[in-house]
Order: sequence, then C-alpha cells, then structure tokens
Amino acid sequence: MQMAHRIRERLTSALNPERLEIVDESHRHAGHAGARPGGETHFRVEIVAAAFEGKSRLDRQRLVYAALKDEMSQQIHALSLVTRAPGEAG
Repeated sequence: MQMAHRIRERLTSALNPERLEIVDESHRHAGHAGARPGGETHFRVEIVAAAFEGKSRLDRQRLVYAALKDEMSQQIHALSLVTRAPGEAG
C-alpha cells in the first residue's frame, strides 16, 4: 500500500478531517538523511479537523503523530504539518 494512502486512512480514522491534503515531497530530499531510493519518506500534510478546536499547535501535532505512530517509526522520515480547526484562516 502506498504510504500516502496509509497516511490518509490513519488520519481519517483518527481525526475525521474536513479537509486533508497529503503531498509526497520525497523527491526534493534525494540524497539527504532519511531519504530512500523508493521515496515515500518525506510528506507535507495539511489537515483541517474539528479535533483541533481549542488545541495548541503542539497538541495538534501530537494528535497527528499519535495517529501515525507506526509509520513514523518505520518509514516516514519527515512530516511537514499545517493543522487547522474549521473556520481558521488558511
């Protein structure tokens, strides 16, 4: 299964987002630490979810990392996050 698809499944299940964009940016990190020939190591995720209401930026990131715990320990090297609650300016 592609990593982007797995990320989508995990975040959808854990956070029920209104909006979720996942971009594989691995090609931009070729030759850098954590990069692998097959890619799927560096991702940018933009997520809008009610679960983020009233939470700090750090708490929001913790929710995402908790949902992706297994993937972060095995294959994902870097994750760039934009986390917003519904109605927050984007």
